Amino acid sequence: MNPQNTTIRNTVPSSVSDIVLLAKRLEIDELKHLQSRAHLVGVISHMVHALQAERGASSIYIASDGKRFEETRLKLVGESESVQRLLRDLILEESCASASSNARIVALLAWVLLGLDALSDLRARITSLRLSGSESVAAFSRIIAGLIALIFEVADASVDPDISRLLVSLFNLVEGKEFAGQERAVGALHFGAGRCDGPLKERLLYLIDAQARSFEVFLQFADASLHRKWAVMENEDYTAELLRLRELLRAAPPGAVLDPALSDPWFACCSNRITAIWSIQRDLVEALQQHCATLIAKAEEALLDSEGLLRSLREAQPPRADAVDRFFDPHLAVEQSLSFAAAAPESSQRPRSLIELLQAQSRHLADMEAELTSAKRALAERKVIERAKGVIMVRFGLSEDEAYTRMRKASMDRNMRLVDMAEFLLAKAIPF
Repeated sequence: MNPQNTTIRNTVPSSVSDIVLLAKRLEIDELKHLQSRAHLVGVISHMVHALQAERGASSIYIASDGKRFEETRLKLVGESESVQRLLRDLILEESCASASSNARIVALLAWVLLGLDALSDLRARITSLRLSGSESVAAFSRIIAGLIALIFEVADASVDPDISRLLVSLFNLVEGKEFAGQERAVGALHFGAGRCDGPLKERLLYLIDAQARSFEVFLQFADASLHRKWAVMENEDYTAELLRLRELLRAAPPGAVLDPALSDPWFACCSNRITAIWSIQRDLVEALQQHCATLIAKAEEALLDSEGLLRSLREAQPPRADAVDRFFDPHLAVEQSLSFAAAAPESSQRPRSLIELLQAQSRHLADMEAELTSAKRALAERKVIERAKGVIMVRFGLSEDEAYTRMRKASMDRNMRLVDMAEFLLAKAIPF
């Protein structure tokens, strides 16, 4: 547990002033825990990237019966193991901070550790060629899915709107990048086999659409600098080449012959795009960590200001006990008694009394709550869509791709947003 947090909880406040300061210290404590989680999320996103690269090299190693990419794969394994050790230490630290965690995050930490423990056996099976390419991809993808789910839960548990927006943006970027990695693998299987496979094509179309949804939300919450980097990536030659090859696959009917020579250009343009997304991801993680530090510095400055104000009030008591008089004000509605709405002329000034300090803190918390609701709307909508998709999968015995395609078609047929269609299905619980 955070030593500062222990100190705060063991301090017995003896006055209103003490409680006001306790609230501010608790806010700083929450921000510092968010900062540690931001660091955890940064390492998770790095682990995802490392495993994606290892997954790609392992697929080629298996497909070539161990003749290609052996040296590259071993180098990537070493990089993954380095990040893995750091991530394991951070997960154990987070699991010890149970007072500031929730059950879902702790449960996911256990799943992620289980996945990390399985990596050594997975690598041994790949080295000895005891797995098929599809089995290897599926195993890596399951571990990656757990890591991405942990980013989602950390974003959903964030109590600061600015940090929440950054986490929502990062989650969707990492998720979209994972869909892009899977697209690279599926397209390589198409071109490598020299033939269009119907189920694989359906999977490819799902991954392209899923990427677009994730990246749309990422851009919704990203700042101007990341928008500019994204625009540069979208105008690169490798993006144009990817779009051309995508259209070729879209147009190919199941069973159609494909040119195997296109497998290398496909892999290259997909890889260049993923590398560019990784660069944007690193910038976003850095922005997240810097913002945490800035918020903590501001909160600590506000605490010092409040301590100074309260100290001066104790030394020179005001002539009127305005805090007491507030409860005898006939013009103040009872339902507004705890709203602490400050008068307009005072709203831009530093607090000058205990009441004004409470007013400012109340406004700050109310503003944060409103902004937090807005920031987390995208996460809430995703939860609804995933729940509805799961219901469809179980009810009709469909794959994830098929369930999503059916739900998306239904939303288009009814001219509804996808999330509205999902809510309709969950509320009505009827087949369609």
